[in-house]
Amino acid sequence: MTRGRDGGAGTPPAKQRALLAAVVAAILAVSAAIYVGVAAGDGAGHRTALAAGQGDSAVAGGSGGQVGPAAPAATGTWVTSWAAAPVGGEPGTEPAGLAGRSVRNVVHTSAGGSAARVTFSNLYGQSPLTISHASVAVSADPDTAAALDGTMRRLTFTGHPSVVVPAGGQVISDVVRIAVPHDGDVLITTYSPAASGPVTYHRHARQISYVADGEHTRDVTGAVYTGHSSVWRYVTALDVLSNDADGTVVVLGDSLTDGITSTTGANTRWPDVLSDRLRSAAASGRDVPRYSVVNAGISGNRVLADGLGRPAENTSGLRRFERDVPARANVRAVVIVLGINDILRTPGAADPQRIVGGLETLVERAHGRGLKVVGATLMPFRGHKGYTEAREAVRQRVNSEIRAGGVFDAVADFDEAVRDAYDPRRFRVEYDSGDHLHPSDRGYVRMAEAFDLDAVKGGAPAEL
Repeated sequence: MTRGRDGGAGTPPAKQRALLAAVVAAILAVSAAIYVGVAAGDGAGHRTALAAGQGDSAVAGGSGGQVGPAAPAATGTWVTSWAAAPVGGEPGTEPAGLAGRSVRNVVHTSAGGSAARVTFSNLYGQSPLTISHASVAVSADPDTAAALDGTMRRLTFTGHPSVVVPAGGQVISDVVRIAVPHDGDVLITTYSPAASGPVTYHRHARQISYVADGEHTRDVTGAVYTGHSSVWRYVTALDVLSNDADGTVVVLGDSLTDGITSTTGANTRWPDVLSDRLRSAAASGRDVPRYSVVNAGISGNRVLADGLGRPAENTSGLRRFERDVPARANVRAVVIVLGINDILRTPGAADPQRIVGGLETLVERAHGRGLKVVGATLMPFRGHKGYTEAREAVRQRVNSEIRAGGVFDAVADFDEAVRDAYDPRRFRVEYDSGDHLHPSDRGYVRMAEAFDLDAVKGGAPAEL
């Protein structure tokens, strides 16, 4: 046995130092691996520790991004703060997409957070979509393409500034540290240098977004964004690491949820108002869930039937459930507001039992994911061009099944909330947008007011 100069038994000092360094390095590596694993987790019920990056670099990714080793830690729960369901390929973009232009989408948040990640979709693209630059920032003000000073962040993808999204695919950005406000506007900007049409889009945004020629994804002033757009392009979700929300509620619906007759830029779609109600009630001390509310409404959507095209545009509720509900972050409940288009778009009279059966299948799928399901009654439409007595009879049959309590875990009776007391087959005048099918802004507010906040408490009922 050899003794060192200090008289102790063991290896010479140089070897001791080397061994000690190796042990320390191993401990640090294991610690970092555990830390990154926690940072990447976003499952239901988990609180998350995030190593937030410095400046505007990505720090961890929904798709495996980078983590800054010396960055401070933040905690919270991953929730989806905003979402839009992809509808189809944008008409007129089939040949080239939006090559050579910067697209600045304006989205309105439900929950705030200390970090964010963004989902981009090329679901309806027929060739790979190259995103060479992307950014996220807080809007400086409503009705502007300008970013709030100090909030512009470059988005990366597994540490790289560019990404290629295959036709029919989607990608999630790395996580960036950014203070996202609740009930505020966020700017999500992409630049594509190459043709990739058609553009995957959501048609009825009820929000003005912006377009600029050339690569201006990190432009703060917004002055170059002279083109205006009424649709959302490529972007389908904004997730945030939140301390003011513990989960996400997804509203799966049609135009009545999409809010196509609500005032543009006013955020008076009924899920927006429901989000405000939940947050205000929790802030006042009420025992209600702290959930974000995201809108998965598609105008014209049906429970049973797809739209045209390949892949099908305006995919049915049954077909898109997995894509648009459990795919969101930390979902706890789903609200289903579907069925009226199955009545209106079926020649003659639809079969009420088929509609109810489709709704029951949606409930079974949600329960299989551990989600509570709130369902809504179908609202009146007398006076609309599609109204017939036979279709009204189908609506009444479906509503009777829903109110009987055998379809959903809880019921939001929107029919009762908005109908005319003197003619229950019609909207009350102040709640009618004028087409006798869609609500006015006041009608959307009334829908949200009629929603029992306790309805989203708890999870799926236990199977007997």
